[in-house]
Amino acid sequence: MPLVLLEVEGLQVSYGGILAVKGIDLHVDEGELVCLIGANGAGKSSTLKAISRLLPARATKLRYGGADISAVPVHELPARGLAMVPEGRGIFPQLTVEENLMMGAYCRGARSAEAQYERFPRLRERRRQVAGTLSGGEQQMLALGRALMSEPKLLLLDEPSMGLAPMMVMKIFEIVAEIGRQGVTILLVEQNALLALELAGRGYVMESGAIALSGDAKALLANPRVREAYLGEDAGATTAG
Repeated sequence: MPLVLLEVEGLQVSYGGILAVKGIDLHVDEGELVCLIGANGAGKSSTLKAISRLLPARATKLRYGGADISAVPVHELPARGLAMVPEGRGIFPQLTVEENLMMGAYCRGARSAEAQYERFPRLRERRRQVAGTLSGGEQQMLALGRALMSEPKLLLLDEPSMGLAPMMVMKIFEIVAEIGRQGVTILLVEQNALLALELAGRGYVMESGAIALSGDAKALLANPRVREAYLGEDAGATTAG
């Protein structure tokens, strides 16, 4: 049986008096690519930030690699093999591409970004360029590369397609799929439900801070409720194939 890499039970996130994430349960097994989809404001990003300790949260269980991480300082997580690519990329715009990449290696003491330049040849071409001058797609590649510099076992991706042109979205998703094939476990938060479910093995659907549906990604993709709510299809229409 696969090892459970991430276990979350009873996760709650509040903003003031408003409960944004309402006691959800989810898990990610080692080697899986799992997606978390839902409408804007459903609580997806808050969930990811809570798991990565960027937001204060309450949970019955928050375990990574079998260990409780509910009190682990956020800066210690990359050394344990958990990295996050935040919504909006979070690059350092005044630093060069290479300086940004090396920031991701602080917990590993890596001296070279060569592996990321092989994965992202465009970044090699721009290694001395100030990161704030990159295109949106190049910045997303940089954010991915920076996270991978810590050699994560679990990669949390928050809305990697946001603000990108369609061709670049496809390129980024191809890269994410390749990262998964190379053995990195991935939890993907994504508003583009179709691409996310086509990429993932399993999925969770969030609605109003709660898990509304979960299961095999192909089954979710064929679910009339999902197709109507997130793919813009009539639930009564017959799905081909």
